[in-house]
Order: sequence, then C-alpha cells, then structure tokens
Amino acid sequence: MSYNNCQLCPRECGINRNNGETGFCGESAELRIAAMLAHFGEEPCITGRNGSGTVFFSGCGCGCFFCQNFQISHQHIGRIYSSDEFLDGLRTLVAQGVHNLNFVTPDHYWPHIKTACASLREDGIDIPFLWNSSGYANAALVPELCRLIDVFLPDFKFAIPELAEKCMGDSRYPELALKALAEMVDRKGFLRPWDPSGEMTATQGVLVRHLVLPGQLDNSLRTLDLLNEHFGPNLPLSIMSQFQPMPECDRLGLFNTKIAIEDYAKVCEYACSLGFTRIFAQEGLGDDSFAPDFTSDRPFGEKNSPKR
Repeated sequence: MSYNNCQLCPRECGINRNNGETGFCGESAELRIAAMLAHFGEEPCITGRNGSGTVFFSGCGCGCFFCQNFQISHQHIGRIYSSDEFLDGLRTLVAQGVHNLNFVTPDHYWPHIKTACASLREDGIDIPFLWNSSGYANAALVPELCRLIDVFLPDFKFAIPELAEKCMGDSRYPELALKALAEMVDRKGFLRPWDPSGEMTATQGVLVRHLVLPGQLDNSLRTLDLLNEHFGPNLPLSIMSQFQPMPECDRLGLFNTKIAIEDYAKVCEYACSLGFTRIFAQEGLGDDSFAPDFTSDRPFGEKNSPKR
C-alpha cells in the first residue's frame, strides 16, 4: 500500500497524499513526527530498564475527540522529517540501548516505516519493532505489517458501535478492530515472553490495551466479554485508568471528568472473573504526565526517566 489513492486506514480516503492532499488523518505524504525518544511510561515488559525507543507520529486516522495525545493527533504538532533523518533518528535510539522501536499511531505512515525498518534489518539491527495503534485498522494491511513488525500493541476502545460513532465517527470500530486483532493474533500469537517485572522485555506477539472511559462501565465490560469470546482468557491485557479530560471534552460536555475509581476496580475484577490472568493494571487514576505536552522538549516531564 502507498500514499497514492490512500487506503492505509479504514477511512479509505482514496486521496493522493503524494500530491499534498490530506484526508481524515490530516497528513500528506510528508513525514511529520512530534517526538523520538527513549520512553519509560509503557508497560514494564515494553519499557524494560533502558526504555522503549518511541516515535510519536502526527495525525491519526481514528480521531477520538478525547485523545490523550490531542496535540499531535488533532493539532498536528510536529516537524517534517526526511526519510534519511527518520532513519538516522531510529539508529540513534538503537545506539542508546533501547529495547525496541515503538511506532505510535503509525498506520497512516506505513510506507515510511516499512522502508526504514527494512533498512535497519539489512544493517543487522534485530531489536523488536512495535506497532502501537488505536486498534482502528485495515485488516488487509496486517499481513504486510507482520513481515517486519514483531509486537503489536493495539487498543480495543469500543465494544458498543453507538459509542464508537459518538467518539470517533465510525460505528464499525468494534467489527474492524476485532478483524484486525484476529489477524495479528493469528500471525504473531500472544505477547511473549510474559514478564510483568520487565526484567525480560517482549520480543513477539500481541498485547491489547483498553482505556476505561468515564461513565462507560458497560463498554469496558462488553469489551472484555468480546475479547474473551474470540481469544480466550490467555490474551494479555493492559487495563488503563489514566484517562484525562481533553479540551474537546469540555467543549462537547462529554467525558469531562476522570473515571470513577470504583468503575475501574469493577473492570479489573470482571477481567479476573472471566479468567484473564495476564493483566497489567494501573494504580490510582493517573496524572498530567499521561497527557504529554508535545510543545516541550520533554513531553512527559520528569517521570520519563530510567527506573532505578
């Protein structure tokens, strides 16, 4: 797949981004990146001791109004990188000793990522490549991704079509996310090795993330039912409590509070009652560091530092 007649995400805008046109994601074929850094805020088996070499791309094909990375997904903060600059930046991260290269909201930049990853493999660089996505994916693209990507970290945001329509404008989200996830699991299996301590970092497989939303307990419980029905209780999960209200939440009058800690506890308890045992859970309800400031040289502040 290419930027001509772009079909890289389920929006399938069909525009020619090589001619400077922009579709739903808001980005042309120019590569816009908000940050490239060793990140220490992922799950322990992703972060490890040395951090995850994380690339935050601008733009997004999913477009949830409450996005915690609103500055880059909606406001397109970032600068244009040439292909050579991008590759050099990835090599710099590898030289720093990161455990993996972690591509965040990457679907609409797959042609650039594909070329860079192939070059790194040709150079003998063998650390895992991670696809860190919204879950809103074109399943037809997954087989191509799997030729280079080792670990998939998809969200599963919505099990309720009406909620998906309200939040990101496509009631098909549950159906499309499930289809893409099935392809990922079929080709890569579950995340391994499974080491919650982070002493051994993951090298292959799938971990599904779910962000609990304020006042949407039923959505979370139905998400767990859906995942259990299709993949069983051995599927690794990361259940997140870190929701922070974004500017659009106030404007729309939706999700303009943090989640209730009681609801988060109910979601985690329900996951356990279904037999899920490979679960990452968060303590508390997060803080401002979960809504990074990409206008800063240190988007995640002081918390983004190696574990001692």
